[in-house]
Amino acid sequence: MTAGAGGRADVTRTALGRTPAGEAVEAFTLTNAQGLAVRAATYGGIIVSLSAPDRDGRMADVVLGHDSLEGYIGDSNYFGAIIGRFANRIANARFTVDGKTYHLAANNGPNHLHGGRTGFDRLVWRAAPFCTDRAAGVALSYTSPDGEEGYPGNLDVGVTYTLTDRNELVVDFLATTDQATPVNLTQHTCFNLTGDGVGDILGHLLRINADLMTPVDEHLIPTGGLAPVAGGPFDFRTLTAVGARIAAHDQQLHRGGGYDHNFVLKREEGVGLAHAAQVVEPMSGRTLDVYTTEPGLQLYSGNAIGSGSSTAGRVTGKAGRAYGPRAGLCLETQHYPNSPNQPGFPSTILRPGAQYRSRTVFAFGVTG
Repeated sequence: MTAGAGGRADVTRTALGRTPAGEAVEAFTLTNAQGLAVRAATYGGIIVSLSAPDRDGRMADVVLGHDSLEGYIGDSNYFGAIIGRFANRIANARFTVDGKTYHLAANNGPNHLHGGRTGFDRLVWRAAPFCTDRAAGVALSYTSPDGEEGYPGNLDVGVTYTLTDRNELVVDFLATTDQATPVNLTQHTCFNLTGDGVGDILGHLLRINADLMTPVDEHLIPTGGLAPVAGGPFDFRTLTAVGARIAAHDQQLHRGGGYDHNFVLKREEGVGLAHAAQVVEPMSGRTLDVYTTEPGLQLYSGNAIGSGSSTAGRVTGKAGRAYGPRAGLCLETQHYPNSPNQPGFPSTILRPGAQYRSRTVFAFGVTG
């Protein structure tokens, strides 16, 4: 395993290419003293790679993606990207704030998905790398102008990736606005802890700290209600294989083509960073624990990976490997989908003078 320079955390900077508009894109490789390495791009804030050890210390890349910038630009799977201004769906591509209705791009049937046609995943972010004795990171920033994708207000956004010597990738979001606007940011990395995109994630064991989920209609828009997970295919309160019940005869699974649902996370009052989920990959022994300040977690079992491809439901990923459905899973920490249109959900409206702050920690380990 290769550690950072001198056994300390380290950051290296490389050119990744240019967008079709001619914007230069860079990549920053963060390495900690244990040798865990995260590579992040200024295009979309994408986590391009994340190398983590298995139980025998062998390193492998545990996130799906592409070998080139062109691969990400031509793809619609959101691999590794920052999602915003609003992660997940907004029904009928519109919302009302303070009596005024705003119309967004309808890029998912009649609905708005992941920030629209040119969301934060399609933009080039400013970057400032940093390094301390125990952590390496990069701070990304972007100013979303008033009216971008239909959203009101100028929104200043910061996203900081910090890789600690505890093998944690810490993702911090910060945003301010000059007009009331919905904000719901997340990180859309697709994990496969087997490593190097081998196989699927159906054998991954998953635990989600949630007693409730938000059921959806046929367009994957939450109905506004909450449903208990106990005893059904959404019950991940104990470690359960992702594929154990994914083919169950269940209306919610049918609507999502598998898991594509928001879970209502349990948290003690006054606790900021709560344990949201755990993933264990039995063959490699790799583990992932997710902690977050967010109230929800979207489990996406990669049902549509490759569905927009012309190669029979496969998309070409790293090293020419074909990714198909269920090649990876996403654990997207978030506020609930369609919150601007559901007054009973936790509010996502950010107002002038306030700050949007959110933290998610992805902690990597191994089990015997």
